[in-house]
Amino acid sequence: MAKAGSIACEMVTGAAGTWAPRDRLQAFLAEHHAFVWRALRRLGVPDCDVEDASQQVFLVAHRRLAEIVPESERSFLFQTALRVAADWRRARRRRCEKTGTDLADVPDVGADPEELVDQQRRRALLDRVLGAMPLDLRAVFVLFELEEMTMIEIATISDIPPGTVASRLRRARRVFQETVKKLTAGSGARPGGRGEP
Repeated sequence: MAKAGSIACEMVTGAAGTWAPRDRLQAFLAEHHAFVWRALRRLGVPDCDVEDASQQVFLVAHRRLAEIVPESERSFLFQTALRVAADWRRARRRRCEKTGTDLADVPDVGADPEELVDQQRRRALLDRVLGAMPLDLRAVFVLFELEEMTMIEIATISDIPPGTVASRLRRARRVFQETVKKLTAGSGARPGGRGEP
């Protein structure tokens, strides 16, 4: 399969003007790969496993392509990413219990050491805070705060009422603030600054 950025996707002229399956799948990949990657990362899949998990999401999309309603592709992909991320986190916990190591802790050797330490601290804090949230709150928080989607878009993607999105977002923000406060209280540091846990 060609790289996502180099795919030219065109509509196949047919009786109903539908996508040819291969073109539609390539369009999914080109349009939504970055979104799926970020969603998986923020839903708890470590960097070293995100590409594999992303492939898993698109394999599910490929198998169920005929069932996906046009204009609801992003919703389908996000719901699939939620399930894949949950499966990946469970598998990762089992792997870590067996080996006692966490591959996400392996540093990138290409950057400045101080910058790496700061980046690792910030990412670890964000991961710990997001990990403390129930999945339903975490999904809404990630989509609104990190993906910068509107509440209406989140309601559509998550297939929940807008009022539920607003309620979950309020609760998620409260959990986020309380968890950050608790985690940074002992160090006297601000989130994102030096001296984080």
